[in-house]
Amino acid sequence: MAVYTEVTDEELVAFIAGYDIGDVLSCKGIAEGVENSNFLLSTSTGPYILTLYEKRVETTDLPFFLGLMEHLASAGIPCPQPVCGQDGQSLKELSGRPAAIVSFLDGMWPRRITFAHCAELGRRLAELHLAGSDFRMVRQNALSVAAWRPLLERSQGRADEVSVGLADLLAGELDGIEKDWPTDLPAGIIHADLFPDNVFFRDGRLSGIIDFYFACTDAYVYDIAICLNAWCFEVDGGFNITNAHQLLHNYRKVRPLSGREMVALPLLAKGAAMRFLLTRLYDWLNTPADALVVRKDPMEYWHKLTFHKGTDGPQDYGLEL
Repeated sequence: MAVYTEVTDEELVAFIAGYDIGDVLSCKGIAEGVENSNFLLSTSTGPYILTLYEKRVETTDLPFFLGLMEHLASAGIPCPQPVCGQDGQSLKELSGRPAAIVSFLDGMWPRRITFAHCAELGRRLAELHLAGSDFRMVRQNALSVAAWRPLLERSQGRADEVSVGLADLLAGELDGIEKDWPTDLPAGIIHADLFPDNVFFRDGRLSGIIDFYFACTDAYVYDIAICLNAWCFEVDGGFNITNAHQLLHNYRKVRPLSGREMVALPLLAKGAAMRFLLTRLYDWLNTPADALVVRKDPMEYWHKLTFHKGTDGPQDYGLEL
């Protein structure tokens, strides 16, 4: 369960008194999520999400995250809207942690992904990229290619506990990714963690995008590559080119891709697989056995990386040149 900091009734009531959102009716911990403590807060004016930011989130980044959500919501992107207190501030402190309340979004994340989900995702992702183009704050991607070698080195000595020879294989793949990684692609605000459990649907339409706490400034097509990895592989590991085609086709209807972006897509898909493989590998090796967070298998992303190695070009992702 992703509640790391408990909040007493007395603390909660005093905290909510600083807002104009009515009286507290209930406050229940939300099990999903791994970075912060999240609660479904019900008041006499409706439901909200209360988040306490834990130690893995840099406090100095919080104005960027909250400001971005406010900016995107005002542009029509269905994302949480930060709620300001009576003092006009959305970032506060509760139980010794930075805390914020955001609006509640209706919908459910898809347990079984279809091409229709991917079509909606592609359209909305392009809209998000365009809506963020005039957001003035900048946050560098702390988990981009420059961070992957240090991540590998932190796990290298024990990587064979996951799969024999894995450390050497990853080092070899990373050599090539670092050598060829592009630095001149169109860039701006990206979500950087748009997994299915961060996207809500209602009546077949995308109704919400949540969890902006990896959002940053980076190449737009890298965000697409993350989505290809997260949305376009079946449970058995097979790549679903129909889902990929729908995602890319509908993205391009809103924001066209340049030739450089299309050519770079396979490499960035490979890099996105490496990024999540390495963070999962570190967590797999370092999360205590009695931790409340469920570890995610890093080898899932080794198999995805292997698929990307075998592609001949963007057409293998259903991309029409």
